[in-house]
Amino acid sequence: MRISLRTLLALALAAAAATAAAQDTAQDPAPAADTPAADSELVLEVAEAPDTAAVEAPAVRPSAYDVWEEREVAFNPDPTRAVWMSALFPGLGQVYNRRYWKLPIIVGGYLGLAYATSWNNTMLSDYSRAYRDIMDSDPGTNSYMDFFPPTVTEESLDRTWLTRVLQSRKNYYRRNRDLCIICMVGVYLLAMVDAYVDASLSHFDISPDLSMDITPAIINEERGFRPAFGLQWALNF
Repeated sequence: MRISLRTLLALALAAAAATAAAQDTAQDPAPAADTPAADSELVLEVAEAPDTAAVEAPAVRPSAYDVWEEREVAFNPDPTRAVWMSALFPGLGQVYNRRYWKLPIIVGGYLGLAYATSWNNTMLSDYSRAYRDIMDSDPGTNSYMDFFPPTVTEESLDRTWLTRVLQSRKNYYRRNRDLCIICMVGVYLLAMVDAYVDASLSHFDISPDLSMDITPAIINEERGFRPAFGLQWALNF
């Protein structure tokens, strides 16, 4: 097979031109955004990027100061305050100490004594006026007849006996009134003392648990020179 010189020359020129074109392409590459390969790489990078919105944030542990805890606070009443509140009104110190069951007893006793004082004082006033009327010489002042029914006349009464009865009743109701007043003062003071003692002993241990400790001991005898050995015991409550 014979190849002419002209053909070889044309093939050499074509190879040289192809080599030069390949070198120019390698030195001046086209922008990545204009090539399909660059677009595929960009799409791949976007697809592989993590979705930050889909990533779940880690749980934040709340601080100890932000957590509300229910605590049981032991009530510790002030004895001085309890006394002053009881002095302000009978039974108010017991309410402050949260001894509500004592309030009806104190208030009921105080009101009962107040009513008894008022009633005895009214009776004392009536009998005192009747005693004054029977002791004077004015015939128009006869209030003592109000104690008798209308059918009883003044002439049918023994004035000596009536005078003695009116004086006795007058003294009787005066004594009862004074006793009621003293009892009212006693209830008033008793409520103050109870409020103070109750507030002072609000945390006193009243449990029935008792314990006894028994330990050996050396007992000194007064008459002898040698000590005696024995046991001593103590009760803890």
